[in-house]
Amino acid sequence: MNRILASTLPLLKTAKTLLEQLQAPATLAARVFVGSAFFRSGLTKISDWDTTLALFADEYHVPLLPTHVAAVAGTFGELFFPVLLIAGLFGRFSALSLSVINIVAVLSLSEIAPAALQQHQFWGTLLMAIILWGPGKWSIDAWWWPKFSK
Repeated sequence: MNRILASTLPLLKTAKTLLEQLQAPATLAARVFVGSAFFRSGLTKISDWDTTLALFADEYHVPLLPTHVAAVAGTFGELFFPVLLIAGLFGRFSALSLSVINIVAVLSLSEIAPAALQQHQFWGTLLMAIILWGPGKWSIDAWWWPKFSK
């Protein structure tokens, strides 16, 4: 048993080192994937503002907010927070903000296709990982936070 463990341990250490090397690019990929999805949605909204207002009035039923306010807030959030998320600037806050937008989007639709719901759940999972573990080593936060916190 000790011999098996002794021969496996170096392999496990190597695997751990390799996986740790993949954390930064994987976190960046998650930030870019989610951020670009939300940013493209925001660009779609500003490309035809009249349609956006109509969608918020008829299709999206955002609770507690008037239609125009919900449209402006949602569009702003989809354009502003993805840029911060992709850069890794205020990464956890940006991920949390996009999580709120994601949840409101799902709750405000009276009917959502299963594939669309699954996509929102996947984005939510990636955003939750960024909230819990941070934006990663390849982020502005990783560069400036240690200098700022001293």
